[in-house]
Amino acid sequence: MSDATPAELFFDAAIGLLRRAREEEADAITAAGTLLADTVAAGGRLFAFGAGHSSLPAQDVVYRAGGLALMNLLAVPGVVGVNVVPATLGSALERVDGLATAVLRTSPLRAGDALVVISLSGRNALPVEMAQGARALGVRVIGVTSVAYATETGSLHASGTFLKDHCDVVLDSKIAVGDAELTLDTVPAPFAPASTVVTAALMQAVMATTAATLAARGIEPPLLRSGNVDGGHDWNGRVMEEYGDRIFHQH
Repeated sequence: MSDATPAELFFDAAIGLLRRAREEEADAITAAGTLLADTVAAGGRLFAFGAGHSSLPAQDVVYRAGGLALMNLLAVPGVVGVNVVPATLGSALERVDGLATAVLRTSPLRAGDALVVISLSGRNALPVEMAQGARALGVRVIGVTSVAYATETGSLHASGTFLKDHCDVVLDSKIAVGDAELTLDTVPAPFAPASTVVTAALMQAVMATTAATLAARGIEPPLLRSGNVDGGHDWNGRVMEEYGDRIFHQH
């Protein structure tokens, strides 16, 4: 019987998942980074979307020191996080048919752009329609999801499809259905979710690949620097001015 603490068990589980993502998703990470680099080089804009806790990895790459200035959050009111009250409303909105269509119609997304759609289960109407509708607009879509849900659960979208079915590139987070890594005899339910840890790492791996790919082509990656280092604000001001027509979080 293991003497490891719950914290150690969680770290072990998360590290194991990160290792799997590193090894098994290497080709998909390269493809996703290349897709975003292609979009930047062609003058396109970059967007990220996630609902509920899946919004956290999307927010993590927007206006981020060391990150690409061109990443914009495609926000859907009521589903960006648990700040909506009651929190259950956000979950309900993810299952509303037509919401993604309304968002896309009023968003700045256009043909030639790229959108990262993050959804752990990939089964709700919102992420499925978001990916489906974006591709219909001529937007290239990267999906970050747990493919296990598509084989172990049913779709909640009328088409019976999942997010993974409407993407140009799919990144599999490897998270088991239920998103809980630990079980103990003394705890009545599985606990300790790791999806945010793994998905955020996948997103940053893609961002790193995008930056390096652009640099290899002789294109300076439009990166932001920390405002807490000398010269950081001046650096960011230059980037914001140069790419202002593709950065929507400063308006």
